[in-house]
Amino acid sequence: MISLIKSYTYWLHGKWPAGSVEKAPSANDDGNCNVPGVRIVGDLTGVPLLKFSADTGARAVQEILAEKNFSKRKDAKVLDLVIIGAGVSGVSAAIEAKKAGLNFQLYESAEAFSTIRNFPRKKPIFTYPTDMVPAGEMRFRATVKEELLSELSAQQAVHGIEPIPAHIDRIEHDGSVLKLHFLKGEPALAKRVIVAIGRTGNFRKLNVPGEGLDKVSNRLIDSKGFAGKRVLVVGGGDSALEAAISLAEAGASVDLSYRKKEFSRPKAGNLDRLEAFSREGKLRLHLGTNVQDIDETEVTLCGDSGCDEVIPNDNVFVLIGREAPLDFFRRSGIHISGEHTPKFWLTMAGTVLFSIWLYHWKKGGKLPFDGHFPAWLNPQPGALFISLHGWWDTVGTFGNTLKGAVSEPSFYYSLAYCVCVLAFGIRRIRRRKTPYVKLQTTVLTLVQWIPLFILPYFVLPYLGANGVFTHGGFGQWFGETFLSNGQGTAPDQYWRAFGFVLAWPLFVFNLFTDAPLWGWLILGFIQTFVIIPLIVWRWGKGAYCGWICSCGALAETMGDAHRQKMPHGPFWNKLNMVGQGVLAFAFVILAVRITGWVFPSTGLNTLFKSLLYTLPLVNYSYLVDLWMAGVMGVAFYFHFSGRVWCRFACPLAALMHIYGRFTRFRIFADKDKCISCNICTSVCHQGIDVMAFANKGKPMEDPECVRCSACVQSCPTGVLSFGRLGKKTDDGFEKIFDTLPASLVQLAERRKTPSKH
Repeated sequence: MISLIKSYTYWLHGKWPAGSVEKAPSANDDGNCNVPGVRIVGDLTGVPLLKFSADTGARAVQEILAEKNFSKRKDAKVLDLVIIGAGVSGVSAAIEAKKAGLNFQLYESAEAFSTIRNFPRKKPIFTYPTDMVPAGEMRFRATVKEELLSELSAQQAVHGIEPIPAHIDRIEHDGSVLKLHFLKGEPALAKRVIVAIGRTGNFRKLNVPGEGLDKVSNRLIDSKGFAGKRVLVVGGGDSALEAAISLAEAGASVDLSYRKKEFSRPKAGNLDRLEAFSREGKLRLHLGTNVQDIDETEVTLCGDSGCDEVIPNDNVFVLIGREAPLDFFRRSGIHISGEHTPKFWLTMAGTVLFSIWLYHWKKGGKLPFDGHFPAWLNPQPGALFISLHGWWDTVGTFGNTLKGAVSEPSFYYSLAYCVCVLAFGIRRIRRRKTPYVKLQTTVLTLVQWIPLFILPYFVLPYLGANGVFTHGGFGQWFGETFLSNGQGTAPDQYWRAFGFVLAWPLFVFNLFTDAPLWGWLILGFIQTFVIIPLIVWRWGKGAYCGWICSCGALAETMGDAHRQKMPHGPFWNKLNMVGQGVLAFAFVILAVRITGWVFPSTGLNTLFKSLLYTLPLVNYSYLVDLWMAGVMGVAFYFHFSGRVWCRFACPLAALMHIYGRFTRFRIFADKDKCISCNICTSVCHQGIDVMAFANKGKPMEDPECVRCSACVQSCPTGVLSFGRLGKKTDDGFEKIFDTLPASLVQLAERRKTPSKH
């Protein structure tokens, strides 16, 4: 049984990549962070491209100049601007600041363009997007390290930009200005600060014996000096692969050790060359191994079978990346994505407490342990409209019907829900200006307002008040079939109309009834087991989750600005299986309910009610519908993204994950353009490691995808697009939606000139 569960878990979710997202300082699209007056530019914005680095640096200065509360200071003691870091973005900002006549200083702890200087000799340089002309004065034509450095240094000299050698320890507010503390010397004062220090901080360590030997290095500048040497390269990224290839070409005897059994990050071109060299015997791959020990003449590697591989060795290159310089940001009080401060936990506690109150109130107007809370915590909704009761009476029968509806908490909750979807939907459309987002958000909003609010709370009550459901014909059949409890009561249970959109088992109460509601049983079966599978097969799970579902509506609108907060990694991917447990729970209750109808004398009716309503704390209605879908789902919107319920626990999503294993929908990638920047993964609020598919050129087939388009829109090189398998085109797949330009590619298009640089 355990092996069967493991096999099922692997088939459904366990087989997909589960890469994590590196921590970085939190900043808005314009570079502003939580510390007023400080902007973050360059690689730290998440786009490791030279043109965008230069663009962010120059634009930061332009936007500072446009700020209403910024003016050039005449006080010689206070600089208009300090720029920290003399890389591409920092020098670009300095050129723009000098052109604007600002009183500024550019500080650099090492040397200008130090990251590029540390690249291996003759390293190819990619200047994507090809036709983009960045803001500011810096331009890029060279495609190799040495030529690029000469080009950048020449532009620096022409504009007279000279960085001041200094190491800035932290930034702090000092009244209306910013104080920059140096490791040595007196602090500097500035009205604005641009941080352009890049992502390359301290080298990561193996933490093994012998790592401090002189033969161990963290960077390779020139491979020619290692001809005939026995060299071990440790790492699985582009830097490690490029170093191994370069050393092999120079005549070194190369071994490459990587802790995983397959590469997931490098560019396709590097992988192809590495595999070719391996086949030719020019280097040896040791996948799934870790370095255990380094001494003067050999290295010991550990694999799954133990530490049984000893390699003769002269030199070791540990190329496992660098840690972003996060301590600087922590000391400066700048928030780090993925780090949870006391404020984070306090605000989350507040949202959880509010959601506990909200969803208990919505469920029945009372909190648990009623009588132990102040009266204002349990407001009775109808009291808000007492003064209007006379007006309702003048409206007649419909007024009396509506008067009852507006006395229910669900009316106010639904109204607030729809208002939030509308307001935050407008914000989403303005933030993500693509045709897809505009259409998707519009459809989501209309679905929430019309069939999920106006229909059950206004249209159906109006029709019922005018006898449509009691005077024979189709109306009476409709009312008795879909708006009653199946026991001869009046057809006035208008809330059941939610089931026309929210399919079982997301909305269970039309099927979990005392007497069979045959209309809902038939419709529910067709919805859940015919229509939705067909939709998922053709357009993917997101066709429902991202375009129709009310949970998805709030997640895509109110949760849009928080999508990058979704946790990633293997542990969180395992939690995806919680939804399968909830789905199994729903099927168990349904089976008990149907069996109880067939054999009414067996006592299964009592068991059914216990599972659905009365079992203490763990009944389905309380545990799943109130706590998981309500309290936890909404309370975590601003802390772990809006898709917590959708990803981990929604039973309908869990069922669609099964359907999704057979879908034709994919996100396709042009692997030759992928720069492994990981932006696509970081913005996925379903926790999918999109980059692991993209940089291999494999169609993304993780069934978690909800078609939000964030990865497609955010890709800086326009790598990704929606499509489906089957019908072939010149691109190798059928495109579903042909107008999905990435926002950054749109930016490049707006600045396109006839120039080819």
